[in-house]
Amino acid sequence: MADLALIKSLIEKAIPGSQVIVSDLTGGGDHLAVAVAAPQFAGKGLIDQHQMIYAAVKHLMAPISQEIHALQIKTSVPDRQEPQHLPRS
Repeated sequence: MADLALIKSLIEKAIPGSQVIVSDLTGGGDHLAVAVAAPQFAGKGLIDQHQMIYAAVKHLMAPISQEIHALQIKTSVPDRQEPQHLPRS
């Protein structure tokens, strides 16, 4: 079972200034969803954005570890003129 606070912290450390929401999709702690808003995503394709997130948590994912079996990812670039908000999952 993954520690949601740890996953949030790992992503925030890997992508400074990001806003992160981590959710347990099934209640079992191994199928998770993350929503990440970060200025570093600007100009990057979706695959590059997702790779940044996977890099932060890869040691918790199968087959290395069994803590995260599935990870749903939503990314966005914060609007520079409006308060930063995350997409709803």
